[in-house]
Amino acid sequence: MTHNLKLTIIIIIFLLQGVYTFCQNIQANVYKQDSIIVIGKDTSKGFFHDYILFIPKGTQQNKKTFLLVEPNNTGKLSDSMEIHKKYAIHLASVSSVGNNISTELKIPLLVPVFPRPASKQLTYTHALDRDVILENSAGLKRLDLQLLEMIKDSKNVLKDLNIEVEEKFIMSGFSASGTFINRFSFIHPDKIHALAIGGFNGELMFPQDDLNGIQLKYPIGTADFEELFGKKFDLSSYKSIPQFIYMGELDDNDAVQYDDAYNEEERKIINENIGETVQKRYLECQKVYQQSSINAVFRTYENVGHWTTSMMNLEVIKFFDGQINGK
Repeated sequence: MTHNLKLTIIIIIFLLQGVYTFCQNIQANVYKQDSIIVIGKDTSKGFFHDYILFIPKGTQQNKKTFLLVEPNNTGKLSDSMEIHKKYAIHLASVSSVGNNISTELKIPLLVPVFPRPASKQLTYTHALDRDVILENSAGLKRLDLQLLEMIKDSKNVLKDLNIEVEEKFIMSGFSASGTFINRFSFIHPDKIHALAIGGFNGELMFPQDDLNGIQLKYPIGTADFEELFGKKFDLSSYKSIPQFIYMGELDDNDAVQYDDAYNEEERKIINENIGETVQKRYLECQKVYQQSSINAVFRTYENVGHWTTSMMNLEVIKFFDGQINGK
């Protein structure tokens, strides 16, 4: 799905803690054209990186709507935050399933500018892997909580633009960002209204502590959930999230076999107990989710690899339209 993008880049960097203003001309024009707002990091509020807000043409003011969140996925390692920002802006404004959803449903889209540092090659930030959760450095510590603080901050930004959003938000992601959302949704199921993910290596988190007598720790399962997150896994809330989960039948993009995505122990557990290939794992994950009564719809698309098509985008849009408007 494509659209003619008339993009206004509005760069707003908040250098003063908790203090910002919007020019009257921004308020007057923000709904008449697709617009990008870059909000600077604010460590006092709990987020150590910038985030992007995309507000599509036609977004209505003074009418409650939903915020869409899609984590950034640069697709490569870099210690340059400008590179990650460039990719995040492109994702928000041009190239992503999230941009299609935002544009068609006229809802704001938030994309964080999380790093994926070359100096920490095994810390797969954009997939929210175990290394990220165990990270203690300020900039990388608990990116899931940093994202929640960005979302909280964005609600105030949008409110100043006369755009009010619901307390819960919706999430979309593909490839690493889909994996990020799957894991994020286990940690914070009570925050999400609905989600859609695709192209995630066929590997989903299991809503259980063990499999075949083997303990499943994060990010495979929930065995050490309370130790990592200070709370028990909320299966009831997780079951309540409507999910649209999709894969191309030819998708063989397999991050499981690489050290930056999984360590040797995790890889052995997955390959021997869930599946050695993307498609085998995808089938096994479907069985587990269905047996656990997870509220998920699974779709497989013929003649599609590790990419999305206009038909796939349209079905994701229809899914969210139904969750937002009851259609």
